[in-house]
Amino acid sequence: MAHLSLGSNLGDRLGRLREAVERLGRLDRVAVERVSAVYETDPVGVTDQPRFLNLAARVRTTLQPAELLDAAKRIEHEMGRRPGPRWGPRAIDVDLLTYGDEVVETPRLTLPHAEMMSRAFVLVPLAEIAPDLRLADGRTAGEHAAEKDGGCVRHADLPLQSR
Repeated sequence: MAHLSLGSNLGDRLGRLREAVERLGRLDRVAVERVSAVYETDPVGVTDQPRFLNLAARVRTTLQPAELLDAAKRIEHEMGRRPGPRWGPRAIDVDLLTYGDEVVETPRLTLPHAEMMSRAFVLVPLAEIAPDLRLADGRTAGEHAAEKDGGCVRHADLPLQSR
């Protein structure tokens, strides 16, 4: 089981999130099991840009963590994401947050995600779908999310489409 965070702040943000979740669900060896509501959030880092829509998804997969990351990056590229400034605007962003209990530290992938516990736009949607998920410090996603006041505003529900 893996958890992902998805975000978009360009164009049809809700449509892009819906498409990215659908694309994840069409991957071989990946089943999207649960998707949070969509939250509207302020940008982090570079603040002079449009607000983001964010959600979290839980997937069951037999792909290895690096393979799942590769698939996520392919989806981003196919949906129009191109290299740009760190924390800049993006059509779609798909981040791998957790992969079971795996701990990975490579130049390309860190699991659990290195910055997830400091980001309300990750924790609030994640806590909605996995409140009891234990994070690296032993506390749950729900406990962390309850402490965050990061301007996450519930925007919409994104119904999970079955295959």
